This record gives sequence, structure tokens and C-alpha cells, in this order.
Amino acid sequence: MKDQILSSIREHIKQQLPGDLRAGIDYLPVSGKVIDEHDVASICESAMDMWFTTGRFAHDFEKEFAKVMEQEFCLLVNSGSSANLVAFATLTSPDLGDKALKPGDEVITVAAGFPTTVNPIFQHGCLPVFIDVIQDSYEPNYDEMIKAIGPKTKAIMIAHTLGNPYDSKRVREICDKHNLWFIEDCCDAVGAKVHGKSVGTYSHLSTVSFYPAHHLTMGEGGAVLTSDRKLKKIAESFRDWGRDCWCPTGKDNTCGKRFNQDFADLPHGYDHKYVYRHIGYNLKISDMQAALGLSQLKKLNSFIDIRNKNFLILKERLKDHEEVLSFAKTHEGLSPSWFGFPIRLTKKAKFKRQDIIKYLESKKIGTRLLFGGNLLKQPLYKNSNYRVVSSLSVTDDIMENVFWIGVYPKLHEDHLNYMAQTISDFLGEHA
Repeated sequence: MKDQILSSIREHIKQQLPGDLRAGIDYLPVSGKVIDEHDVASICESAMDMWFTTGRFAHDFEKEFAKVMEQEFCLLVNSGSSANLVAFATLTSPDLGDKALKPGDEVITVAAGFPTTVNPIFQHGCLPVFIDVIQDSYEPNYDEMIKAIGPKTKAIMIAHTLGNPYDSKRVREICDKHNLWFIEDCCDAVGAKVHGKSVGTYSHLSTVSFYPAHHLTMGEGGAVLTSDRKLKKIAESFRDWGRDCWCPTGKDNTCGKRFNQDFADLPHGYDHKYVYRHIGYNLKISDMQAALGLSQLKKLNSFIDIRNKNFLILKERLKDHEEVLSFAKTHEGLSPSWFGFPIRLTKKAKFKRQDIIKYLESKKIGTRLLFGGNLLKQPLYKNSNYRVVSSLSVTDDIMENVFWIGVYPKLHEDHLNYMAQTISDFLGEHA
């Protein structure tokens, strides 16, 4: 009966799936989910288990995704932002002794990015130290990174931008030399490679998002990855209420010592399931979300291939406009997994960014800015304490002159040709 139900669901959803977007008629978003009948059937199969919290689908996804990301451990959480929070909180654990991050410690990051890469630094009482990025590659400025290191510096936490990776191997070498922790935000860059290895493998902890805009989706969701068993255990504690017990959901006494341990001022044998080691959260996902992710994971490689192909098509179609439009650059040894197609207006442009994005939107082509631009000019950090190493001139240029358009897998060559032609038409009118 179950097989019959799932077969009927697949057939029904297949008939309900929307057709291709029509260039010039339908809005072409910068990103979005790409769902098929198998994804929906997987969610329904999970629902039929009647196990709605983290369960078998989540465990299977964690195992498989860890392999994809070339890591030993994957911990699912409810968003990429929560993943950043858990990863950073992990480094504050007293279990790390003198290496634990403490209020007042400095953490190097970039000002050109998304706020939830930076927020955990503030939320734990540490001091962000902001550095600039490299024009058009959006990598951190490595010279400024080294210059930013001082006696209070304890960690580096930086995201890969729009799927174009920075040299995380080089950053890890800097961290090792100065005894620093390294957190790698890979939310926009699943599938990208750094010197032949997956993004995230060079850092102590890395993070991923499964929001619909990203390379694969669970609707909402994220993950913390590491190959360090101790860090994995601490991260799991912060994710799961801060508890000391490591029993998986629905399991009891896997350690065999549930009722016969001693903990500080607690009575002897206090139930280990109710012993708490960290000031934690409950950031787990439902098994239905993981079921969607597990189905999506089968298509991840094809999604990445399409994104990278679409990027190259746009770059080829727009190459004659490089005098006024500058496109993303990738340095040797770094292989992107494109999240979007960033465009920077050069000084020779006779128009403002607002002019071109309004034109594109009027032609039903979605646009986005590079997230928060210079985060230090956003309202949320106005009264916060931080340190800045340089003038952040490239970051300011990004805030004024960079935008991006889509390359996600629902877009095909007809869409890309329309997008490129529309940009060419605008430039022709503003020559």
C-alpha cells in the first residue's frame, strides 16, 4: 500500500509541476528551489513514518552529506544562520580549556557579507576585526588578515562569496602559524573546491545552508561540519539543549552509564539525559526536512554543473561590455560552484547601479545586491564595538556598484540569452 501511495503521489506531483519560465513574460528570479515529484514523495514517505523530529532520514543525510563535503561529521540544524551560531558557540566551550573563546577575544572577519556570519561574534561578547576583500574575486584581503592579527586575536570566521571560494588552505596556514581557530561559512559555496579539496575541509568547523536559494534545499535547514570528534561532540551539545548526554533522539542509555555517574553538585546517578554542560539551544530539524534534503542530494552534482555552465554562458554573452561591467575573477587553484553572477560597474559606466537594476526588474529579471554591502554601515552594528584594519575601500565600492543576477538550475540558455540581451540593450541606451 505504501508503494502504491508514493507512486500515486509522484504521478500527481509530476502533473502539477509548473512548466518552464518564459523569458520576458515570467519573472526570472535570481535563485529558488528546483523540486520534482521524487522530492515530494520523499517528504510524504517521511510523514508516513509518523516520526516528525530528527530521525532516520536526518541520520542518513548527515552520513551522506559528510562524504560529499569530505568531512567526518555532519550535524543538521534548522538554518545556515543557526549553523554559524552553533559553530561559533562550540569554540566557547570550557571543554576547550585555554583555547576557548572568551568575551573580549578578537575574531577576524570581512565587512562585505551577510550579517549572520558576523552576528555570533557579537552575540558571544567577542570583538570582530573587519578587513577588506579583493576586488572582483571577493576573497578576503590576505595581507590585511595578517596585519589584523594581534595579541587578542583568537579566530577567523569568513564566508565564501556567491560560490567563488577564497583560499581557505592559505587561511588555515595563517591560523596554524598564529594558533587561531578557523570557521568557514560555506553556505553559498557547496561543491566549490580549494586546491582539489572541498570547501570546509581546511577549517576546524564549517557551515552550510539549505534555504531554498541555495545549492540544495530542505526548505529551511543548515549543517555544521567537522572532522574533529571533540568539536563534533561539543557542537552537538549546543544544538541539543546544551545537554551532556549524546544519545540520539528517541534513544536511551547508549553509553550504558545513564544512572551511575557523578556530576559536580548533582546527586549521584542523576539521570544523564538531564545533565546540561553548555548554555545551548534546540536547533534540530524535522525528519521531513531531511527527507527532502536526502532526495535533493541525489541531484546536487547536476545542480552544480548547471550553475557553473550558466555562469560561463552569461560571461561569454556579456564579454563585449567589460569596459563598463566587471565580472567575477577566480584565482588559480580555486574552483567555484556559482551561487550567482556578480557584476560590478566600473568607473567608465555613465549610469548608477540603481538605474540598471530598475531596468532589469522592469524586464522581469531578478537582481540582488551583494547582501549587506559594507555591514558596518548597516543599522544593526551602529552602537556595537569592533575594530577595523583598513579603509574598506573595496567593500564600499561593492556597496555602491555591485549587483548579481541568477544562474540557478531552473534557468536555461534561452533565459540567459534574454538576460544578456536585456543588459546589452540597457548599455546601448546609456552609451
